[in-house]
Amino acid sequence: MAVTIVKKRMFYRFKFTIECRNKLRISITSRPGEAWDKSREGSLDIRQRPLPGLARQLLLVSQSVGYSPAGAGTLQEPMGDRADGSAGQWVGPRGGLFDEGPAVGKMAAASRPSWWQRWRRRAWARDGAKLLLFLLLLGSGPGPRHVRAGQAVEYLKREHSLSKPYQGVGTSSSSLWNLMGNAMVMTQYIRLTPDMQSKQGALWNRVPCFLKDWELQVHFKIHGQGKKNLHGDGLAIWYTKDRMQPGPVFGNMDKFVGLGVFVDTYPNEEKQHERVFPYISAMVNNGSLSYDHERDGRPTELGGCTAIVRNIRYDTFLVIRYVKRHLTIMMDIDGKHEWRDCIEMPGVRLPRGYYFGTSSITGDLSDNHDVISLKLFELTGVRTPEEEKLHRDVFLPSVDNLKLPESCLSPVITSTWVTS
Repeated sequence: MAVTIVKKRMFYRFKFTIECRNKLRISITSRPGEAWDKSREGSLDIRQRPLPGLARQLLLVSQSVGYSPAGAGTLQEPMGDRADGSAGQWVGPRGGLFDEGPAVGKMAAASRPSWWQRWRRRAWARDGAKLLLFLLLLGSGPGPRHVRAGQAVEYLKREHSLSKPYQGVGTSSSSLWNLMGNAMVMTQYIRLTPDMQSKQGALWNRVPCFLKDWELQVHFKIHGQGKKNLHGDGLAIWYTKDRMQPGPVFGNMDKFVGLGVFVDTYPNEEKQHERVFPYISAMVNNGSLSYDHERDGRPTELGGCTAIVRNIRYDTFLVIRYVKRHLTIMMDIDGKHEWRDCIEMPGVRLPRGYYFGTSSITGDLSDNHDVISLKLFELTGVRTPEEEKLHRDVFLPSVDNLKLPESCLSPVITSTWVTS
């Protein structure tokens, strides 16, 4: 359902539209017939373009409709007037978000005050900005948002989410997140490990998750001074039975029980020609399997893909979606603000009541491994009685019809891995 506000003034008509909590569209049109008759329109797609935080989003939107706090970005035109009426650029504090219309030149302000600069000084423009901010704040709570038409509805679960300014991280009884090892809280990120040798750190949620279907969005950054193949080792995202257990698997225990998603930045296996690193892979473990470091976890992985995520200037995102025993892992790492498929695996059985966490480790080689945000959404969709019966509670992690090498299996509980 779209909410639209239209304001008509002597010289301008401007319209704000908030569509399904996912998209904000702003349209500004001057009065027809004037010598400076122009039109501008732009939009922010909140779902397809994950933003660092609501505060930054509100700053960008508020200044773009006439209110520009010190230090915020501004909506600027490329150099000179544009007679075709095409849109200018939305410019943030560190660069453009996007450009609507033909790309003309770099980001720059006109040498003389433009119609836009004159417009944004109007008092009624500031009033419109305040009204828009009020509507955005009303719609910024943990309410539902649609993922895709005909699919599920997402509800942000704050008890399983973490973002700046990282309140609720610590050792007190009221904390929702705990740090372990060398992990430390910074103003703009949580650093799991610094770019130093032999470090490990982790961040764990204290609240067990009892959701049937969920989606975890992870905003992270891996960077360091090491040259090609002289950096490591990567980070992991966990949904496991045990928490706060240091170990050799990207800073977590071996033979874990649950799901591990690995962003591996260093190839341990010699003669590695089939895949390019960094590499994303996933593993479901019932406590009987060991992660094979020498072979980069290949014997037990569910699948994987190459993901060039180290030392890049774009924001890097990873999403893990678990719906009706279907595991999907996607990434947004190339600045296009679109999810790319990485792993698709049906028949994944994950018990409820496990914990979310993320960890990292360095050895002789190192990197900075930073987490900017973790956001968990509950996915609610219609289930038939047959689906409810099929997807009844699970007590041990497994994957239907997944056949692993005999050397990886414990003879005691091999049967849990080949189910019908």
